[in-house]
Amino acid sequence: MNRRFFLASSGAVALSACAAPPPPVQRRVPVEPPAPPPPPPPMPAHYGAILDEPYPVPAIPDGVVPEHLWRQQVDNPFPNQPEGAIVVDPDAANLHLILGEGRAMRYGVSVGASGFGWDGDAVIQYGREWPRWKVPAEMIARQPEFAPYSVANGGMDPGPGNPLGARALYLFQNDVDTLYRIHGGCEPKYLGQAVSSGCIRMLDHDVIDLYERVPWGSPVTVLHSVKPARLVSLY
Repeated sequence: MNRRFFLASSGAVALSACAAPPPPVQRRVPVEPPAPPPPPPPMPAHYGAILDEPYPVPAIPDGVVPEHLWRQQVDNPFPNQPEGAIVVDPDAANLHLILGEGRAMRYGVSVGASGFGWDGDAVIQYGREWPRWKVPAEMIARQPEFAPYSVANGGMDPGPGNPLGARALYLFQNDVDTLYRIHGGCEPKYLGQAVSSGCIRMLDHDVIDLYERVPWGSPVTVLHSVKPARLVSLY
C-alpha cells in the first residue's frame, strides 16, 4: 500500500464520517377502528304495540326515548301529596301519580313551550278515550290553519292523526274548564321537550295506563317552570 492510496482512503473515510446518517425507516402502525357504539337498551315490554284499541298504537322503537322518561315506579318525591294526586314537574319533564306507601308512578311528558306553559292546581273533571280535538278560538287566532277543527265545526275526528291521541284528561278549576289537558299523541322523539301550547303530552302507551289508574276528581298540581323552553311544534 503506497502513500497515495493511503491518503485517498483516509479522505474517503473522513467524508463518510461527516455525511448525515440515512433517515430511519418509517413503519406504518396499524390503527384499530373505533369500537361501534353499544346498542340502545331495549324498550320495556309495556311499550310494545297495542292492538286491542279502536286504533292501533305502534311500538316505541329502541333508542328514541331516554331511560329516565320511561314509565316506572319510584320512591315518592312528593310525600305531602295524597294518594291518587298527580304532580307535573315541567322542568324535569315528568308526571308523578302518587300511589301510597311511599311510592309513585313516574311518566315522561312533554310540556308547554315558552310563553304557553301553565301551572297551578286543578282537578280531573272527566276523561275521554280517543277524544275529538276541538281547537279553541285562541289557538285558531294564532294558527288559522286549524280553523276546520274549531268547536263550531265539530273538531277533528279521533285517530292516529289526532293530537290528543288515545286519551285525554280534562283539567278544571272551580268547575271551569282551564282548556288544558293531560293527553296522549306525543311523538316519541319529542318526549321531554317543550312542544305544546300548554297541555301535558304523553306517549299513548303511558296515557292509557294513567287513564286506568285515576278517578275523576283527582287533584293535579303543575309546578311552576323556571327553565326557558324551546319551541319545537305548537298544538
